Amino acid sequence: MNNASLPLAPESDDRPLIVLVDDDAAVRKATSQWLTLSGLAVRTFANAEEALTLVTPEMHGVVISDIKMPGMDGLEFARRCADIDPHLPVILITAHGDIQMAVKAMRDGAYDFIEKPVDPELLTDRIQRAWEKRQLIQENRKLRRMVDRGASLEHRLLGRSSAIRQLRQQIVQLASTPVDTVINGATGTGKELVAQCLHEWSPRADGPFVAVNCGAIPETLFESELFGHEKGAFTGATGKRIGKIESAIGGTLFLDEIESMPLNFQIKLLRILQERKLERLGSNNQIDLDIWVIAATKINLEAAAAEGNFREDLYYRFNVAELFIPKLADRQQDILLLFNHFAQKAAYQFERDYVELSEDDITSLMEYPWQGNVRQLKNIAERYVLGVGQSRSIRSLLGGADMAPIPSPNPSSLNERMQQFEAQLIIQALHRHKGNIAAVMAYLDLPRRTLNNKMIQYDIKRKDYVEQ
Repeated sequence: MNNASLPLAPESDDRPLIVLVDDDAAVRKATSQWLTLSGLAVRTFANAEEALTLVTPEMHGVVISDIKMPGMDGLEFARRCADIDPHLPVILITAHGDIQMAVKAMRDGAYDFIEKPVDPELLTDRIQRAWEKRQLIQENRKLRRMVDRGASLEHRLLGRSSAIRQLRQQIVQLASTPVDTVINGATGTGKELVAQCLHEWSPRADGPFVAVNCGAIPETLFESELFGHEKGAFTGATGKRIGKIESAIGGTLFLDEIESMPLNFQIKLLRILQERKLERLGSNNQIDLDIWVIAATKINLEAAAAEGNFREDLYYRFNVAELFIPKLADRQQDILLLFNHFAQKAAYQFERDYVELSEDDITSLMEYPWQGNVRQLKNIAERYVLGVGQSRSIRSLLGGADMAPIPSPNPSSLNERMQQFEAQLIIQALHRHKGNIAAVMAYLDLPRRTLNNKMIQYDIKRKDYVEQ
């Protein structure tokens, strides 16, 4: 293989990679120099067989090849490139007598051809056009992957509210280019589930997901638990121990309740995040760390840093990407969906019948403040299925049959609260009748136009309730 005129462009480089194939060393050198001066990253090859090793469906660039070459000629090379990726632009360089041959090659999938002697400015213009097309193809592929992943993510992170839809979209986008991340959410909102989704939808999905609850580790054991230690590193260290951080190599390290981490240890964590290197206790050998770090907190880390309760430099290290999980009270449209999911799952697990909710049950679910968020809702759903309490009613489970009226989590006008309740009744009816609009109209005694207008007003989509 001929030495490349430039090293392979790094991943962070937005320039296209130009794979140039020509058996004529003088032409290869002159063309490479011109393209390099034009700001392009170039790899040159004297034969097509070796150049083919660089061609992949993910290739971020354009291929240029002479037609007449010993061994595999340019036509066969173009066909082989099309087999790997039919949308990879291949520009063929042809002598005058080979024009008919080049036209046929374009019919077979080649992008373009240029006659010899090659005009350098014409070549760079054709490359630019081919590169623009390649970028469009790759962007469309990326969007399709995001749509496919987003659809399957709905089964992991349930909800139809705009808040949870936005969160799913953010997860798919962030997972494709993992950077150290902090997840901010109240207790019971599902921070670990979101972290698992980030991991599972990332290129690291085949690696380990190592979860650490920083609030559950005694301060004296932090270093050993996270860094690991060698035999004899301290009294009681009878053998080598691999720490949590090292265990996450190739995958994701999830640090839950990061605000509970001792300040003196935060300094050491910051150094690890910056250098991506680790030393076990009792060892002088540095271990390279290929890890994605996700932290989770239920407090405002920026405010905690300002008050001196959290290291400011560590906060800004994580602040590259930050996800906010909404409270359950802020996604009321999802309450019935989640309750039904948890209740039906519990009914299957405990071999119990699932009893449909009454109107009073729905009202109780919708009006309750849910301080414990999704975790509390799941607990109530399971207790409802098991029949725990004096009667099988949500009101009883939430505080007793004679409890005082349940306060709304977000004080609002009577009209707003009526709209919230109205939306939930429509959602419940759609769920009960599996998206059958005629059945919903009869159940709610609403004309078709009124129901349609209210579904548009509350952003309720029938397709979300049709059984797949």
